[in-house]
Amino acid sequence: MNIEKRYPCVADLEAAAMRRIPGFMRDYLINGIGQGVAVEKNRQALNDVELMPRYLADADQPNIYCQLMGHDYNAPFGVAPIGLSGLIWPKSESILAEAAKTHNIPYTLSTLATDSLENIRQIAGDNTWFQLYTPQDPETRKDLLRRCEEAGYDTIMVTVDVPNKTRRDHDIRNGLSVPPSFDMKTVWQMVTHPHWSLRMLRAGVPQFVNILPYQQHGFSHVGVGTNYNIGQSIKESGKYIEERMGLHITTSLFEEIRAMWPGKLLVKGVLDPAEAQAYLDLGADGLVISNHGGRQLDASPSSVSLLPRIRAVVGPEATLIADGGIRCGLDIARMLALGADFVLMGRPFLFAVGALDRRGGDHVMNVLKEELKTTMGQLGCNSLKELPDFLFT
Repeated sequence: MNIEKRYPCVADLEAAAMRRIPGFMRDYLINGIGQGVAVEKNRQALNDVELMPRYLADADQPNIYCQLMGHDYNAPFGVAPIGLSGLIWPKSESILAEAAKTHNIPYTLSTLATDSLENIRQIAGDNTWFQLYTPQDPETRKDLLRRCEEAGYDTIMVTVDVPNKTRRDHDIRNGLSVPPSFDMKTVWQMVTHPHWSLRMLRAGVPQFVNILPYQQHGFSHVGVGTNYNIGQSIKESGKYIEERMGLHITTSLFEEIRAMWPGKLLVKGVLDPAEAQAYLDLGADGLVISNHGGRQLDASPSSVSLLPRIRAVVGPEATLIADGGIRCGLDIARMLALGADFVLMGRPFLFAVGALDRRGGDHVMNVLKEELKTTMGQLGCNSLKELPDFLFT
């Protein structure tokens, strides 16, 4: 099969993935919260961004290489953290981590992944970031950070926009709680989606392996090869997440995390310009401007609408990463033109593995890079740093 001809863009990958992923996980992946206003707003805001082409420029070979926080990357985008991604598509975390290493872009592993932070670091090496959903227990926080440091992580991403549990109507209707409730409806969806089901059978029942050890009393220095009761029920994992993972990242708590972590520290979920500057003043190395893909608050503004304001407040030297609604190379160019240094995407990469399994990560990364180069060439833009000059206002 010629995948370039059959799947030349993310929209084609999405359509194929929607046929292969069961409905309860499909709804979890593509929908937001409430009426889905924030998800739609993210897309519409990007579509409204216009760029002015200039044809006298000599831009036949646009350069999309970039440097971010001391690292050189082959493109200005990375894989955003997605909880439950191993349930959306089996083994998606290792598939995307391997592709990210091949393409030299960052892969961000969620705390609520189904693969361990140690294993993913071995796969992707220096291209791995870890996203921290901050546990309430101080010792658990400390141990998670210890594990990241010992595994070799350089960058962690503290998510601040999930201070308590989220109520999503579509997940309730589908019985998709954390953990999922496999009633007859979901079982039927599995039976009628054999591509997903067969891969899930081979992969085994997903476990939240990064937090599973902390459900037991008296843990001590969890790490690779640690023997713990893998038979801990998924229900207990769900209870742990709901009762012991959500909290507001206050100034004092952020200072505690900053003091414990010796590497780069990103803050994800920032929207308010004043808070953006406050996080930087507290020692953050960079900010991820994000409304969590429209999944937390349906009234939240889009990253697009706030990115220029935040850039104006924090100045040109601050590291700003943006996400929300990005589906193609043109969207990447739009975000960079608005003031981002880098972007993250989640859904497009899950669409890709859902459509093409192990070939999906490599293919979609190639597509996005070629689309970005084409966009820059059409604009007459030689380098990423020039993109703000092409913003039409």
